Amino acid sequence: MATMPRTRPGRSLVWRNTLAGWSFILPNFVGFAALTLVPVAVLFYVSFTNWNVFGVAEWTGTANFRRMWADASFWTALRNTVYYTVFHIPLTLVAALGLALLLNRKLRGVRFFRTVAFFPYITSIVAIAVVWNQLFSPEYGPVNALLRTAGVGDPPGWTTSGDWSMPAVIIVGTWRYMGYYMLLFLAGLQTIPAQLHEAAQIDGANPWQRFVNVTLPGLRHTTFFVTVMLTIESFKVFDLILVMTQGGPGQSTLVLSHYIYQKGFVENQFGYASAVSIVLFAICFGVTVIQFLINKRGSS
Repeated sequence: MATMPRTRPGRSLVWRNTLAGWSFILPNFVGFAALTLVPVAVLFYVSFTNWNVFGVAEWTGTANFRRMWADASFWTALRNTVYYTVFHIPLTLVAALGLALLLNRKLRGVRFFRTVAFFPYITSIVAIAVVWNQLFSPEYGPVNALLRTAGVGDPPGWTTSGDWSMPAVIIVGTWRYMGYYMLLFLAGLQTIPAQLHEAAQIDGANPWQRFVNVTLPGLRHTTFFVTVMLTIESFKVFDLILVMTQGGPGQSTLVLSHYIYQKGFVENQFGYASAVSIVLFAICFGVTVIQFLINKRGSS
Protein backbone atom coordinates (compact mmCIF):
# COMPACT_ATOMS: atom_id res chain seq x y z
CA MET A 1 0.00 0.00 0.00
CA ALA A 2 1.50 3.28 -1.12
CA THR A 3 2.11 5.89 1.58
CA MET A 4 1.15 9.50 1.09
CA PRO A 5 4.16 11.81 0.81
CA ARG A 6 4.67 14.18 3.74
CA THR A 7 3.98 17.78 2.90
CA ARG A 8 5.75 20.70 4.46
CA PRO A 9 3.55 22.97 6.54
CA GLY A 10 2.11 25.86 4.63
CA ARG A 11 3.54 29.34 4.76
CA SER A 12 0.49 30.62 6.64
CA LEU A 13 1.01 28.03 9.40
CA VAL A 14 4.67 29.04 9.73
CA TRP A 15 3.68 32.69 10.01
CA ARG A 16 1.03 31.90 12.63
CA ASN A 17 3.55 29.99 14.71
CA THR A 18 6.07 32.80 14.37
CA LEU A 19 3.53 35.42 15.39
CA ALA A 20 2.43 33.30 18.32
CA GLY A 21 6.02 33.04 19.52
CA TRP A 22 6.62 36.78 19.17
CA SER A 23 3.37 37.53 20.98
CA PHE A 24 4.81 35.80 24.05
CA ILE A 25 8.28 37.32 23.73
CA LEU A 26 7.47 40.89 22.69
CA PRO A 27 5.76 42.19 25.89
CA ASN A 28 8.66 41.06 28.05
CA PHE A 29 11.22 42.41 25.59
CA VAL A 30 9.47 45.79 25.39
CA GLY A 31 9.49 46.05 29.17
CA PHE A 32 13.15 44.99 29.31
CA ALA A 33 14.11 47.50 26.61
CA ALA A 34 12.18 50.40 28.16
CA LEU A 35 13.16 49.79 31.78
CA THR A 36 16.64 48.26 31.48
CA LEU A 37 18.29 48.34 28.04
CA VAL A 38 17.62 52.00 27.18
CA PRO A 39 18.49 53.33 30.70
CA VAL A 40 21.76 51.37 30.64
CA ALA A 41 22.64 52.80 27.22
CA VAL A 42 21.85 56.32 28.48
CA LEU A 43 23.94 55.61 31.59
CA PHE A 44 27.01 54.89 29.45
CA TYR A 45 26.52 58.19 27.62
CA VAL A 46 25.92 60.24 30.78
CA SER A 47 29.09 58.82 32.37
CA PHE A 48 31.09 60.86 29.81
CA THR A 49 29.26 64.09 30.56
CA ASN A 50 28.82 66.71 33.26
CA TRP A 51 25.09 66.77 33.97
CA ASN A 52 23.08 67.90 36.98
CA VAL A 53 19.67 66.94 35.49
CA PHE A 54 18.57 70.59 35.16
CA GLY A 55 20.47 71.55 32.02
CA VAL A 56 22.04 70.11 28.88
CA ALA A 57 24.63 67.41 29.44
CA GLU A 58 28.12 68.76 28.70
CA TRP A 59 30.46 66.24 27.07
CA THR A 60 33.62 65.90 29.17
CA GLY A 61 35.14 62.69 27.81
CA THR A 62 36.96 60.64 30.43
CA ALA A 63 37.08 63.46 33.00
CA ASN A 64 34.74 61.61 35.39
CA PHE A 65 36.90 58.50 35.32
CA ARG A 66 40.08 60.52 35.87
CA ARG A 67 38.39 62.25 38.79
CA MET A 68 37.39 58.88 40.19
CA TRP A 69 41.00 57.68 40.11
CA ALA A 70 42.01 60.55 42.43
CA ASP A 71 38.89 60.39 44.63
CA ALA A 72 39.74 59.02 48.08
CA SER A 73 36.05 58.52 48.92
CA PHE A 74 35.63 56.28 45.87
CA TRP A 75 38.49 54.04 46.96
CA THR A 76 37.10 53.92 50.49
CA ALA A 77 33.72 52.85 49.12
CA LEU A 78 35.38 50.22 46.94
CA ARG A 79 37.36 48.80 49.88
CA ASN A 80 34.23 48.68 52.03
CA THR A 81 32.31 46.95 49.24
CA VAL A 82 35.01 44.30 48.90
CA TYR A 83 35.14 43.96 52.71
CA TYR A 84 31.39 43.34 52.86
CA THR A 85 31.50 40.91 49.93
CA VAL A 86 34.45 38.84 51.18
CA PHE A 87 32.77 38.13 54.52
CA HIS A 88 29.10 38.18 53.53
CA ILE A 89 29.35 35.50 50.82
CA PRO A 90 30.98 32.67 52.84
CA LEU A 91 28.98 33.41 55.99
CA THR A 92 25.68 33.37 54.10
CA LEU A 93 26.67 30.24 52.16
CA VAL A 94 27.52 28.34 55.34
CA ALA A 95 24.45 29.57 57.23
CA ALA A 96 22.07 28.82 54.34
CA LEU A 97 23.52 25.36 53.72
CA GLY A 98 23.46 24.57 57.43
CA LEU A 99 19.81 25.56 57.69
CA ALA A 100 18.97 23.55 54.58
CA LEU A 101 20.65 20.42 55.96
CA LEU A 102 18.91 20.90 59.30
CA LEU A 103 15.47 21.45 57.79
CA ASN A 104 15.75 18.78 55.10
CA ARG A 105 14.52 16.20 57.57
CA LYS A 106 11.16 14.72 58.47
CA LEU A 107 10.67 16.67 61.66
CA ARG A 108 7.49 17.76 63.36
CA GLY A 109 6.78 21.39 62.46
CA VAL A 110 9.54 21.54 59.83
CA ARG A 111 7.39 23.72 57.56
CA PHE A 112 6.93 26.22 60.36
CA PHE A 113 10.68 26.47 60.93
CA ARG A 114 11.31 26.85 57.20
CA THR A 115 8.86 29.74 57.17
CA VAL A 116 10.53 31.32 60.18
CA ALA A 117 13.94 31.06 58.49
CA PHE A 118 12.60 32.64 55.29
CA PHE A 119 10.59 35.39 56.99
CA PRO A 120 13.47 37.93 57.40
CA TYR A 121 13.89 38.02 53.61
CA ILE A 122 10.37 39.39 53.08
CA THR A 123 10.34 41.64 56.14
CA SER A 124 10.52 45.41 55.64
CA ILE A 125 14.14 46.54 55.55
CA VAL A 126 13.23 49.60 57.63
CA ALA A 127 11.78 47.41 60.38
CA ILE A 128 14.87 45.20 60.26
CA ALA A 129 17.19 48.19 60.60
CA VAL A 130 15.26 49.69 63.52
CA VAL A 131 15.14 46.42 65.43
CA TRP A 132 18.79 45.53 64.87
CA ASN A 133 19.98 49.02 65.75
CA GLN A 134 18.18 48.60 69.07
CA LEU A 135 19.71 45.16 69.54
CA PHE A 136 23.18 46.58 68.81
CA SER A 137 22.76 49.59 71.09
CA PRO A 138 26.11 49.89 72.97
CA GLU A 139 24.56 50.79 76.32
CA TYR A 140 21.07 49.27 76.36
CA GLY A 141 21.10 46.63 73.62
CA PRO A 142 20.61 42.95 74.55
CA VAL A 143 23.61 41.92 72.42
CA ASN A 144 26.09 43.83 74.56
CA ALA A 145 24.17 42.89 77.70
CA LEU A 146 24.69 39.25 76.80
CA LEU A 147 28.37 39.88 76.12
CA ARG A 148 28.80 41.57 79.51
CA THR A 149 27.11 38.60 81.15
CA ALA A 150 29.59 36.33 79.35
CA GLY A 151 32.47 38.31 80.83
CA VAL A 152 33.30 40.81 78.07
CA GLY A 153 34.16 43.97 79.97
CA ASP A 154 34.30 46.33 76.98
CA PRO A 155 31.82 45.12 74.34
CA PRO A 156 31.87 46.58 70.80
CA GLY A 157 30.12 49.80 69.89
CA TRP A 158 28.64 48.13 66.78
CA THR A 159 26.90 50.70 64.54
CA THR A 160 28.32 53.62 66.54
CA SER A 161 31.90 52.43 66.07
CA GLY A 162 34.00 52.84 62.95
CA ASP A 163 35.65 49.46 63.54
CA TRP A 164 32.50 47.44 64.30
CA SER A 165 29.85 49.04 62.09
CA MET A 166 30.66 46.94 59.02
CA PRO A 167 30.70 43.64 60.98
CA ALA A 168 27.29 44.61 62.36
CA VAL A 169 25.95 45.18 58.84
CA ILE A 170 27.45 41.88 57.68
CA ILE A 171 25.71 40.04 60.54
CA VAL A 172 22.36 41.58 59.68
CA GLY A 173 22.85 40.96 55.95
CA THR A 174 23.66 37.31 56.57
CA TRP A 175 20.65 36.91 58.85
CA ARG A 176 18.36 38.52 56.30
CA TYR A 177 19.41 36.57 53.20
CA MET A 178 20.26 33.13 54.55
CA GLY A 179 16.59 32.05 54.53
CA TYR A 180 16.20 32.78 50.83
CA TYR A 181 19.30 30.85 49.84
CA MET A 182 18.29 28.09 52.25
CA LEU A 183 15.29 27.42 49.98
CA LEU A 184 17.60 27.08 46.99
CA PHE A 185 19.80 24.61 48.84
CA LEU A 186 16.70 22.72 49.99
CA ALA A 187 15.64 22.33 46.36
CA GLY A 188 19.12 21.12 45.48
CA LEU A 189 19.23 18.61 48.36
CA GLN A 190 15.95 17.07 47.27
CA THR A 191 17.38 16.32 43.81
CA ILE A 192 20.15 14.12 45.23
CA PRO A 193 19.05 10.46 44.98
CA ALA A 194 18.64 8.82 48.39
CA GLN A 195 20.24 5.67 46.95
CA LEU A 196 23.61 7.42 46.85
CA HIS A 197 23.52 8.08 50.58
CA GLU A 198 22.35 4.53 51.25
CA ALA A 199 25.15 3.05 49.14
CA ALA A 200 27.75 5.22 50.87
CA GLN A 201 26.39 4.21 54.27
CA ILE A 202 26.56 0.53 53.32
CA ASP A 203 30.18 1.04 52.28
CA GLY A 204 30.90 2.34 55.78
CA ALA A 205 31.00 6.08 55.16
CA ASN A 206 30.32 8.20 58.23
CA PRO A 207 28.05 11.30 58.07
CA TRP A 208 30.93 13.67 57.34
CA GLN A 209 32.23 11.46 54.52
CA ARG A 210 28.73 11.25 53.02
CA PHE A 211 28.43 15.02 53.22
CA VAL A 212 31.78 15.60 51.49
CA ASN A 213 31.53 12.87 48.86
CA VAL A 214 27.79 12.79 48.15
CA THR A 215 26.04 15.94 49.30
CA LEU A 216 28.55 18.59 48.20
CA PRO A 217 29.09 17.13 44.69
CA GLY A 218 25.33 16.83 44.30
CA LEU A 219 24.96 20.51 45.21
CA ARG A 220 27.64 21.71 42.80
CA HIS A 221 25.29 23.50 40.40
CA THR A 222 23.15 24.91 43.20
CA THR A 223 26.22 26.19 45.04
CA PHE A 224 27.50 27.83 41.87
CA PHE A 225 24.18 29.59 41.28
CA VAL A 226 23.94 30.72 44.90
CA THR A 227 27.52 32.02 44.81
CA VAL A 228 26.89 34.05 41.66
CA MET A 229 23.68 35.53 43.07
CA LEU A 230 25.34 36.29 46.40
CA THR A 231 28.26 37.98 44.67
CA ILE A 232 26.01 40.30 42.66
CA GLU A 233 23.83 41.01 45.70
CA SER A 234 26.89 41.77 47.85
CA PHE A 235 28.48 44.19 45.40
CA LYS A 236 25.27 46.16 44.97
CA VAL A 237 24.22 46.22 48.64
CA PHE A 238 22.44 49.51 49.28
CA ASP A 239 19.16 49.43 51.19
CA LEU A 240 20.62 47.80 54.30
CA ILE A 241 23.45 50.36 54.49
CA LEU A 242 21.11 53.28 53.81
CA VAL A 243 18.60 52.56 56.56
CA MET A 244 20.97 51.05 59.11
CA THR A 245 24.09 53.25 59.12
CA GLN A 246 23.75 55.71 56.18
CA GLY A 247 27.38 54.98 55.35
CA GLY A 248 28.70 55.94 58.78
CA PRO A 249 30.12 56.44 61.25
CA GLY A 250 32.31 58.59 59.04
CA GLN A 251 32.80 56.48 55.92
CA SER A 252 33.19 53.15 57.68
CA THR A 253 30.20 51.57 55.90
CA LEU A 254 30.21 53.66 52.72
CA VAL A 255 29.85 51.25 49.78
CA LEU A 256 29.77 51.89 46.05
CA SER A 257 25.99 51.77 45.70
CA HIS A 258 25.52 54.25 48.53
CA TYR A 259 28.28 56.45 47.10
CA ILE A 260 26.48 56.47 43.73
CA TYR A 261 23.26 57.46 45.51
CA GLN A 262 25.02 60.31 47.32
CA LYS A 263 26.65 61.71 44.20
CA GLY A 264 23.60 61.31 41.98
CA PHE A 265 20.52 61.98 44.07
CA VAL A 266 21.94 64.09 46.89
CA GLU A 267 24.59 66.18 45.12
CA ASN A 268 23.04 66.05 41.60
CA GLN A 269 26.35 64.97 40.02
CA PHE A 270 24.72 62.50 37.65
CA GLY A 271 27.65 62.31 35.26
CA TYR A 272 30.09 61.31 37.98
CA ALA A 273 27.56 58.97 39.61
CA SER A 274 27.03 57.27 36.23
CA ALA A 275 30.78 56.78 35.84
CA VAL A 276 30.96 55.09 39.26
CA SER A 277 27.98 52.94 38.23
CA ILE A 278 29.89 51.82 35.12
CA VAL A 279 32.82 50.77 37.28
CA LEU A 280 30.51 48.84 39.62
CA PHE A 281 28.90 47.14 36.62
CA ALA A 282 32.32 46.22 35.22
CA ILE A 283 33.40 44.73 38.56
CA CYS A 284 30.23 42.62 38.88
CA PHE A 285 30.48 41.50 35.26
CA GLY A 286 34.17 40.61 35.55
CA VAL A 287 33.77 38.64 38.79
CA THR A 288 30.76 36.77 37.35
CA VAL A 289 32.68 35.83 34.19
CA ILE A 290 35.57 34.55 36.32
CA GLN A 291 33.13 32.45 38.37
CA PHE A 292 31.64 30.95 35.19
CA LEU A 293 35.11 30.12 33.84
CA ILE A 294 36.15 28.48 37.12
CA ASN A 295 32.92 26.47 37.23
CA LYS A 296 33.34 25.41 33.60
CA ARG A 297 36.93 24.31 34.19
CA GLY A 298 35.87 22.35 37.28
CA SER A 299 33.08 20.62 35.37
CA SER A 300 35.32 19.51 32.50
